[in-house]
Formats: sequence, C-alpha cells, structure tokens
Amino acid sequence: MPKISGMRGFGFLTSSIGASSVGVTCAAALALPLALPAAAVPVRPAPATDRATNSVGLGAAPALAGSTRSLPLVPLTHERVHGVAPEQGLYRQGVRHFSLVGVIWDNPGTQLHGQVQVRTRSVATGKWSGWQDVETHNADHGADPGTAESTSGRVRGATAPLWVGESDGVEVRVRADTEVTTGDGRTTPTSAPLPSGLRLELVDPGAERPPAGSPADASRTGGGMDEAELSVSAVNADLAPLGAAEIQALDKKGTERELLTLRADQVSGAQQAKPYIGPRPRIVTRRGWGADEKLRERGFVYTKTVKAAFVHHTASGNKYTCSQAPSVIRGIYRYHVKSMGWRDIGYNFVVDKCGNIYEGRAGGVTKAVMGAHTLGFNSDSMGIAVIGTFNSAKPPAASVTAIAKLTAWKLGLFGANPKGKTYLKSGGGNLYPKGKNVRLNVISGHRDGYATDCPGKKLYSKLGSARSTAARYQGR
Repeated sequence: MPKISGMRGFGFLTSSIGASSVGVTCAAALALPLALPAAAVPVRPAPATDRATNSVGLGAAPALAGSTRSLPLVPLTHERVHGVAPEQGLYRQGVRHFSLVGVIWDNPGTQLHGQVQVRTRSVATGKWSGWQDVETHNADHGADPGTAESTSGRVRGATAPLWVGESDGVEVRVRADTEVTTGDGRTTPTSAPLPSGLRLELVDPGAERPPAGSPADASRTGGGMDEAELSVSAVNADLAPLGAAEIQALDKKGTERELLTLRADQVSGAQQAKPYIGPRPRIVTRRGWGADEKLRERGFVYTKTVKAAFVHHTASGNKYTCSQAPSVIRGIYRYHVKSMGWRDIGYNFVVDKCGNIYEGRAGGVTKAVMGAHTLGFNSDSMGIAVIGTFNSAKPPAASVTAIAKLTAWKLGLFGANPKGKTYLKSGGGNLYPKGKNVRLNVISGHRDGYATDCPGKKLYSKLGSARSTAARYQGR
C-alpha cells in the first residue's frame, strides 16, 4: 500500500489551417481551413486550449516559462468507422514555439490502433522536417491499476512524446489500421476506430532556470525557493544543501558510511560487516534540470522498498544534444502531468546520452518513491529511463555505464544484488494477472513486466552488461 507524504507513403489527406504567430490562445485561428482536399470534410474544430502555467505579466518577477497547447484534430475524410473518422490530422504554422509533441485522447483504456506521424518546421532554419513516426503503444507506462493516480479522473490516453527541437510549425496525420497481426503472425482485417477526442499537444519546455543564488533566481520568488521547491529539495537534505542543482558524487568508503547513517535501523549485521553498495553517482536534482514544482501534485507517494529496477527508453527520439537534455526532461515532465494527467513525471530517474543522471519523480533520491513507469510493477521498484529510442539504434556506452552506477548505488541502499533475482507481486497487466508473484531479474527491462518493445531491442541487449558492472561496483 503506498504511503502519501505532505507513416510515410500512405497517401494521407491533410488540412491546411492558417494561424496567427502571436503567442495567444488562437481560437479564431482554428476556424476554417484555407484549403481542403476534395475528400476532406470542412469541420470547424473546437477551440484550442492553452495550458500555460507561470505566465509572466507586465511588471511580474521572472518566472519559469513553459506551456502546453492542445489542438483538436479534424477529420480528413467523409468515411466513418463506428462514427469516427479513420483519418484525422492538422496543419499549423506560425505558432508559439514548441519543442516536443504528442497526441492524446479521452479514454486511457482505449488503444490507438494505427499510425501517427508528424513533421515540424525548425525555428533555426525555417525548413520542414521529414515525416517522423510517433510511438503509439504507450499504455504500458503508467500508474498501477486501482491506485489513486490511475483513478484520478484526469488520466488520458497518449502516444509517447517526441522531441523535435524548437519549432514554429507542425503537421500531424493519424490513420487507423485496416488490419492487425495476430499472435501467430497472420494478418486479419480490422475496423477498430480511432480513439475519441484526439488532440495534438505542443509542449514548450521553457527556458533554463537562472543559476541558483543569482539575483534573477532570488527575484523570481523573493527568496530563491517557494514552498513547493523547498519541499522537494528538503527530502534530499542529507545529501546536498537546500536548493542544490546537483548531488555530488561520493567515493565508495564515503557511501558505505552514508549507508549506515541513512538506514541505520534497517541495515543487517551482514551489511554492516560488508556493505555491498556502489559509490554514489553525481545526480542532477529537479532544481538542476529546471522542474516547475507548481505543475505536479503536492506531497510524495512512497512504496515499501526497492527490490528491482526497470529500465526504459523514453521513445522520444535521439535528435537531442546533452546540453538539451534538461529541456527534454522538462518537456516529458510537462507532457506526463499536463497532457497525460499524471501526478508527476513517471520515471524515478532519467539518463541522457552522455551518462548524466537526473532525479525524476519527486520524493527523495534515497527513498522508495512510487513511480508510474511499469504498469503493474510500480510497487517496490524504481524506473530508470534513458532518453532516446533504441529499437534499432545502439544506446551510448555512457548511458549503459550510468545505469550500472545508479543501480549499484540505489539498489545497494536496499540490499539488492544487481545480478540476482527477486519476486514482485503484479498489480495487473497484459503479461501477469493481478496478485501473481513474478520472479524477475533485479535489473529488468520494461518488457519483462509488460508485453512491450520498451526499452528497445538494442538497450535491452545491454542489460546483462549493466548487471555485471553494477555488481562489480558494489564489490560483489
């Protein structure tokens, strides 16, 4: 029981709709298409919503920027499947800048059986990208069935987010599948409709936070940190000063001493005699990557312990630089909370292509924070997401090493062997029924707990190496 504290070449039809370049909610600009294909239906969409937060007015103190614009997709054909158009899309240029996109829909229990593609116009070059596929199978991430987070009434169905870089134009096309592949490899016709309430989410992750302690940082809130920021920083106060942008690395001897201090009442005699724990790695805090703490729900939710680590990829693409990683994380955080309706970012930790480790869901990096990463197995586990898509691309060696360093330390805090096995009770999913005790690797891939491609074939193949390296870091 958790504890609560404080499609290239498919011949899609598309609709061109003009828009103002002014950064406002452009209901008027969503009016009518300038030019519709002959087969398209001239539907007047509902107004866009702009879920911006911390917007700055005249004379206001500097604030964390960022916004989410939600644009309803329009039918692109007269055809209907169970009352729903099987082809929907949107074209927009001259919009407020955004860097991450995704598609959401009303019912989180409904799957999108089809293809989603987007192309975007770069602010830097003014050129349009080619069509990019968006990962549609994203329901395998999320809070466990029946939990307060999953039953809040705010959760929506969604694709994975896609990082596209700073852009001011977008075109999206969604097409329902006409056939499905069965478990034995055969294909059969299908008439599954697209989910209702399809919307395109344009996420602006906002600018970097002013350096801690700078005049701009202090003027933003009058004291450097507000109550929400203070609470997030305070749960890491044993490791770093309040307001720290990072938790510094610690050598093995220092980490062993710290273990006996942090978990003195829970460390066994054997652990005291021979602590198996890796050196604490450097971790960029939420303040370090610029989390807007007003977005998430207040308070923290904990599980009992950390018996396993599930490794994920974000499926957000590999076209980012390491200097952009904080922006990517801010975008994913905003997408998880404002677009998908979660209480916070789903992952407990995030790793970038350069091997930097970032604090994920709030609650304290040494604590057993309940995440929303592996549907059915969020209890007594943690989720680590590597930024990128690794179905065919190889994960950077630095990222795999970071997984090993992080798991050697965090699993060591709870006495877990990275090369070992453990049992977790399923909360319900498509592989294991609710209540079943499942034997898993202590370091598992997402696909070990749910039938999914995550963390991608190439990253999954590196988990054996991560287990061995993590165990060696622990001194095993």
